[in-house]
Amino acid sequence: MASVLNDPKLERLLARLHRQSNAQLKPMDKYFAEFPRKTKPADRLAAAKKYLSDKLVALEPDKAQFCYQLCRAVNARRIVEAGTSYGVSTLYLAAAARDNVREGGGTAVVIGTEYEPAKAKAARANFAKAGLSEFIDLREGDVRETLKDIGGPVDFMLIDIWVEMACPVLERVAPHLHPGSIVVTDNTASPMWNDGYKDYFKFIADPANRLRTMTLPFSGGFELTVRV
Repeated sequence: MASVLNDPKLERLLARLHRQSNAQLKPMDKYFAEFPRKTKPADRLAAAKKYLSDKLVALEPDKAQFCYQLCRAVNARRIVEAGTSYGVSTLYLAAAARDNVREGGGTAVVIGTEYEPAKAKAARANFAKAGLSEFIDLREGDVRETLKDIGGPVDFMLIDIWVEMACPVLERVAPHLHPGSIVVTDNTASPMWNDGYKDYFKFIADPANRLRTMTLPFSGGFELTVRV
């Protein structure tokens, strides 16, 4: 798939990071496939968190480029990402922020969040290599704390985080959304998580929250939600 970024240096870095991510997919699939069928969901989640704590798990290129396009389409200036990991998807978002500033002036920022200090360190190194650090505010710690102060209205949000955190994160950011704001969430149709997004969809369905959503046919499902 041809890149929409039009930035050869960034594209080379992203290609390398995506290769690293892809190289881990088969071992990861094998690990999860070998889980006993009767494993309790809570035990499965705890084991998965421990296993993935040092893994480079990147959003797929088609989803990441779609996020770039959406951010460009709405001229996003304040972007939030829940679940930065090694910063791959963050680079796409920051590229959109940079390009929006180049076209229209002003400022833009991507507020990223990451729980694992080692991953945050690696992400910052990738931001520096890409020359995009100035557009990224990466915060470490519990996302319910790191997103308490967002500093203004949010134009776009990417949620790619543990399933049980998806609803709390959306609840935290929802007051900062405005008509036309976009929220995208990964793997909402993945059978791996079963009913894990039940509370998330319940929150979206509440008319008081003024959200409209549809599940896009990307791998695992990709939720596109708009504040109306």
